[in-house]
Formats: sequence, structure tokens, C-alpha cells
Amino acid sequence: MPIPAVNLDPPFNILRLSHVEFNVTDLAASRAFYVDTLGLQVTDEDDAGIYLRAMEERGHHCMILKQAADASVSYIAFKVFSEDELDKAHDWFKAQGKPVAWVERAYQGRTLATIDNFGAPIEFYYKMDRLPPIHQQYGLYKGVKPLRIDHFNCFSPDVDASVAFYNEIGFRVTEYTEDEESGKLWAAWTHRKGGVHDIAFTNGRGPRLHHTAFWVPTPLNIIDLCDLMATTGYVSNIERGPGRHGISNAFFLYILDPDGHRIEIYCSDYQTVDPDLEPIKWDLKDPQRQTLWGAPAPKSWFEHGSLFSSAELSEPLLKAQPIIAP
Repeated sequence: MPIPAVNLDPPFNILRLSHVEFNVTDLAASRAFYVDTLGLQVTDEDDAGIYLRAMEERGHHCMILKQAADASVSYIAFKVFSEDELDKAHDWFKAQGKPVAWVERAYQGRTLATIDNFGAPIEFYYKMDRLPPIHQQYGLYKGVKPLRIDHFNCFSPDVDASVAFYNEIGFRVTEYTEDEESGKLWAAWTHRKGGVHDIAFTNGRGPRLHHTAFWVPTPLNIIDLCDLMATTGYVSNIERGPGRHGISNAFFLYILDPDGHRIEIYCSDYQTVDPDLEPIKWDLKDPQRQTLWGAPAPKSWFEHGSLFSSAELSEPLLKAQPIIAP
């Protein structure tokens, strides 16, 4: 199926991805993972939750950890260009028949809660509390030295439909994987901020969150994290990598937090600012699609994902299989 034409006049203006809220079953264990091991900075915490930001971020948080009975994802969030864009987003989603609500979120201004075409909970806001810069406080740099949140990847039961929906609200496809037999999309990478992706979609039972990614300074930071995790009780949490993707050309590592939420550590992709940049096509059977060096991903990478706490799951329409590691 053809990639939708770039929509340069969306109904409202999304600036970038912003943050995610994870429900975790052991807040102390999650803190040890995200703060002591990965190196995210605590901006607020109590017995019920922890707010985190990365080193280059001025907004109050890019991740929220909430104590819960079961592990899940409450929502993923995006920042819009201005206050007026929130009202435009409200009216557009309401016109699409989606539920809309203004919700109270700590450290944020007006926040719109709604769902996408498959029921994944998404939120939009404009104002978030600003914090002083810490990117030159090098004594704070720990773990993998995370600089900023980079993207989400979601399992979708119909990637073509997800791409069409997000295209309507201004996301542009940078790269995609097509199943040659059916002509349908198996995966797609879409952006707002001028990187390879703010949100990507992978064929699978969904909607579920496949992973959340953090940008780090260099591939050497990823190697250091592997050494750290391997010697501090987290060796079994290393799922895939390190390696270099064919798609995005980025250096990567996939790890699992104590509740199984997947995190990608990521660097070295390329800019996609030009609105007329043609998407790059990959074949599903190309071994360099997953990893430029040819190593396939493990089976868990195609099956395991985090449940959204409020979404019903659907089986994927496309039954094509990628190359899977033995």
C-alpha cells in the first residue's frame, strides 16, 4: 500500500513526543534501574511515584513511574506548538468520535486525554514546568548518560491504518518495511521533531508499547552500560544488542526494566527536517533491515510488549514473518 502523501497542513500542530507514564510493581526496584543504573534524574518523588528527566531536558519530566498492582502503560504524551493547538486537537478528536477529556497532570498546564485509532491512550499539552539546565553539570552524569527521550515504538494490528491516522495529524514517514507479497506495511517510522522518528509502528498484537527510547552521547556509552548491567545484577535484562540498525542507521541496545518494560538506548541516527524527504523502503526479508551487520532480532523482540492499561488488544491483520534469530 502506498505511503500517504506528506500532510503539511494538519488540523493541529504537534511539536514532538514528550513523556510516558509507566505503572510499576516495585517503585524501589524501578528507581534503582532508571536512576542508579541508567542515570535519569529525579525531579520529584514520593511513595506513590517518581518523576524523571534526562540531562538535556528542561521540562519537568520525560518519564513518570507510578506504583501499581500490575505493570502497564498509562499513556504516552506529546507537546503541541501553542495553547491554541490544544483546542484544535480537542475539536479534531471529538469530530473523529474519539473520547476527549481535560485531565489534571502534575507540573503541566491544560492536558488533553484521548485515544488513537486503535485505542492507545495519548495525551497532549503545551505548558510544562521548566527546570534549570543541568546539561553542563557533569558530576550528575551517571550510567548510560541519557540526554533526552527520543521515540516510542508501538505494536499495531494494522500498520497501514496507524500510518494513515498519524499522517492526518502531521507525522511524516521516514523509513518503512513492506511485505512484498501483500504490499502491506510491516513497520513504519514517523516523526515530528526532525529525527528518524517520534513514534514508530511494528506489526503485532496491539496496541501495545514496544519500547521507549533514550538518546545518549556515543556508542561507547552503550558499551559502558552493558558492562555496568552485566556486573550489577542486570545481565538477564539485556535483550538485544549492542548493534547498528539498518533502518535509522542508529547504534542501539534493548534492555528490559524490572517489570519488563522495554527501553532502547539509542544514538547516531540522522536528521529528517526537509518536508520533501522521500521515505526509505526496506523489504521485510532483508537481514540488514533489523541490524546493518546482519544479526536478526530474538523472538521476544517481536512478541513481548507492555500493555496499555485501558486498551483492548487486536490480533495483527498481516501474518508475514520477519527473520528471527534461532
